[in-house]
Amino acid sequence: MAAAKLTASAVFRSNQELTSLARSGQLAAARRLFEEMPRRNVFSYNAMVSALARHGRFAEARMLFDEMPRRNPMSWNTMMAACSQHGRFEDARQLFDAMPARDEYSWTIMVSCYVRAGELALARELLDRMPGEKCAACYNTMISGYAKSGMFEDAIALLQEMPAPDIVSWNSVLAGLIRNEEISRSVQFFNEMPEKDLVSWNLMLEGYVRAGDLDLASAFFSRIPSPNVISWVNLVNGYCRAGRMGEARELFDRMPERNVVAWNVLLSGYVQVSQVEEAYNLFMEMPDKNSISWTTMVSGYVRSGKLQEAKDVLRKMPSDNVGAKTALMHGYLKSNLIDDARQLFDGIAVRDAVCWNTMISGYVKCGMLDEAMVLFQQMPNKDMISWNTMIAGCAQGGQIRKAASIFRKMKRRNTVSWNSIISGFVQNGLFVEALQHFMLMRRDAKSADWCTYACCLSASANLATLHIGRQLHSLLVRTGFISDSSPGNALISAYAKCGRMLEARQVFDEMVVQDIVSWNALIDGYASNGNGSEVIAVFREMEANGVRPDEITLVVVLSACSHAGLIDEGLHFFNSMMKLYSLKPVAEHYTCMVDLLGRAGRLREAFELVQGMQIQPNAGVWGALLGACRVHKNHEIAWLAAEKLFELEPCKASNYVLLSNICVEAGKWDDADKCYGASWKPRHCVWKWQGQKDFKALFELSLEFGSKVEIKRGFQKGYCQVLESVLGKRLLNSCLTAVPYTKSRVMHFRPMFGAIELMLQ
Repeated sequence: MAAAKLTASAVFRSNQELTSLARSGQLAAARRLFEEMPRRNVFSYNAMVSALARHGRFAEARMLFDEMPRRNPMSWNTMMAACSQHGRFEDARQLFDAMPARDEYSWTIMVSCYVRAGELALARELLDRMPGEKCAACYNTMISGYAKSGMFEDAIALLQEMPAPDIVSWNSVLAGLIRNEEISRSVQFFNEMPEKDLVSWNLMLEGYVRAGDLDLASAFFSRIPSPNVISWVNLVNGYCRAGRMGEARELFDRMPERNVVAWNVLLSGYVQVSQVEEAYNLFMEMPDKNSISWTTMVSGYVRSGKLQEAKDVLRKMPSDNVGAKTALMHGYLKSNLIDDARQLFDGIAVRDAVCWNTMISGYVKCGMLDEAMVLFQQMPNKDMISWNTMIAGCAQGGQIRKAASIFRKMKRRNTVSWNSIISGFVQNGLFVEALQHFMLMRRDAKSADWCTYACCLSASANLATLHIGRQLHSLLVRTGFISDSSPGNALISAYAKCGRMLEARQVFDEMVVQDIVSWNALIDGYASNGNGSEVIAVFREMEANGVRPDEITLVVVLSACSHAGLIDEGLHFFNSMMKLYSLKPVAEHYTCMVDLLGRAGRLREAFELVQGMQIQPNAGVWGALLGACRVHKNHEIAWLAAEKLFELEPCKASNYVLLSNICVEAGKWDDADKCYGASWKPRHCVWKWQGQKDFKALFELSLEFGSKVEIKRGFQKGYCQVLESVLGKRLLNSCLTAVPYTKSRVMHFRPMFGAIELMLQ
């Protein structure tokens, strides 16, 4: 009996030490103690599972939970809470269903889990199923969920349904109103509260600060019965957010007591207004600094572009700080110092999700998708940001199938996930797939936002599917997103591409805010439907409404004038760009003008305009001039334009064909032959293809134009059959005599015009 008591006492002391080590962040020491314990009880296991979960080691926590020889309700509750904290809501539900017995805390955790997942209907259903008298904690969790989601009527109804609502219940509704910036309702609700504590007063003060009404905030602060440090910090934060640092510092100096939060708020305020030297002076005055202090100071130098100073601050840190190092990583990535960022990342002992996501995002923004994918696969606990970053990165990088594969592997998806894949399909021209995923999104019961509808309308516009555009229009009206400018602009474009300009104009007229993009969409719609006079009329209307045109507006207007033959109007707009609108013409404007003058047969004026350009003419400008020369059979200017065009686009075969046709139509047969001679051979081009069919077409072009074909993946027998079909078996055999397929060779052919090289690698 004495031995048993002694053993129990030893286990109790070990459990206390285990809990102490875990709470102080010494996870390795806690795990070592746990492994060395000769006897463990259920409390030992619970403490270790809780410690592992708190430190982000969810997989280990779950494994230890599964190994437990015996469990009590606290064991189940601890594991459920860990699932909720790590977003494993389905795992939490399975544990809840498997529990042999549940207490009030079990029900509260599961309700909270559903609330955190945004599944408020399931949370309410679970609350209603709760046996016996429902605890206040469950009610308050549900009320808080409703309030944070803006469902204030449901929150207030549940508050009134509670048998004995406490101050936490009232504060939960008030907090929801404040977070959703319902300031007038917040004031009314605050005044109706039967009792108020200091939390209530501080919440209301925060509401005035969020609304930016610092005069009312200051007056309200003076009414607080016994303001505490949170009250003072709230008001200091308000002045900092408004950039009124002098008043913020004055109030800070008057504070009867200051904690590290107060110092950090003022420090952050200086950083936000780029007063980095004042921030550093304050930083050096701080009696105590925590991880947020160091991170804020490093971020301040990073925002100012002073990376060396940020590194100096980092070196002075007394302990490893993943937040500060992540801030410096972000600075390196902004400066395109990807190698320095990776070196810093590799040196961080314990990385959090923000650290991993920063590095992955850096690779994605630099177009290094392979490196991003490797890091993504190595990441131990991927969060929603990680998945969404990779989906968007692959989609924007043209790897839409890989993006779709990542999307399919996601266990949970939010609206950003769906928007990323839908916009990715649109960007890559897969408009049908974009609309199909929109339908899947609706079946998945995920809420679409204005970005979703804008992408889907873009897909509908490119498919010119009027009935889908009208269905999306109806959904926009029902969801209220029709008042947002982005989906409204996309809807204008969708109707315009279907030729329905009356509907496009009606959407435009019904928009609450008509920005420059809206006007451009309407003008472009009339232009694409060949209504040049209406383009000019809408442009004049835009000016009358005080909206200044931008570069895109003038490109559309000049293009419309060109296609409608409105020469004088086009010249007027072009010549007025700098005088009236302070817009410097870019290459696209010159291309439109060359096209306008070329269509009118004024080729000499077009050529002189190009010669007088203040910027370097691009291929589009010379191409427009060359095209106009063919229409009007101007052989001389065509040669001048072609010389410049061949320098800019030596590998574009259609340019050589166009010049050759111009020469033939002008009866200049010798000049036509020169187009295919050695002097015009694009010597340094490498044609790219996919599969043998594309290779055959490119090889035939190479024979015609005397360019180079390169096979990078090994000369295979299938390609020999392609060459045989083009060259004939005898010529092919004479070139491939004793040349194994796997060796790298260069074969020389003598086609009709010039020589070509076929690189066999």
